Amino acid sequence: MKLIIGNKNYSSWSLRGWLALKAFNIPFEEIKLSLFSEEFHSELAKYSPAGKVPVLVDGDLSVWDSLAICEYINENYLDGTGWPEDKNSRAIARSIVADMHSGLFGIRNEMPMNCRAKRRVELSNNAQKEVANLDTLWSDLRSKHTKDGDYLFGTFSLADVFFAPVVFRFSTYGITLSDAASSYCKTMLAHPDMQAWFKDSVAEVEIVSQAETGKAV
Repeated sequence: MKLIIGNKNYSSWSLRGWLALKAFNIPFEEIKLSLFSEEFHSELAKYSPAGKVPVLVDGDLSVWDSLAICEYINENYLDGTGWPEDKNSRAIARSIVADMHSGLFGIRNEMPMNCRAKRRVELSNNAQKEVANLDTLWSDLRSKHTKDGDYLFGTFSLADVFFAPVVFRFSTYGITLSDAASSYCKTMLAHPDMQAWFKDSVAEVEIVSQAETGKAV
């Protein structure tokens, strides 16, 4: 398989597709395109009509959109084990991923992913509310699943994949969280594949000015 992604420092959606493959040990070839470069759209058009990353290419099939990619991987390569085993937990996991996939616009717009930076921003009331809601969500899930492991549903799942870019954002912008939510972020940041992504993002030289938000600290 091939996975077409954008800059690792900035492309949050790319991280989701990439982490879903890496964390579950599925072999693939990584093709990275520089966001907003001349080649980005021309090269991407070879793989997807959507013109966005990530795109998964498996034989003659191209799958775009990170959620569709994760579901494809789960069905075809993980025998359904990408989601929690318990049906109720699985339903909750899919619900919170759907919420993330279609929401959190305050966090997205005011805290663009910028893995290698340390910055501070003044968040709007809406973004602060989103942060507080995530803090509560993560804390509640960790409380329910502590005995099963250190991730949202105990063992690592696609739910963690989807919140990985938010974890990077909270680290970049120094967001204060409750103890339980902070502990979850530390667990995610320590994941070897998150560490590998971060290392690659630091090595990149491209600058996307739109994502260089806030004051450097």
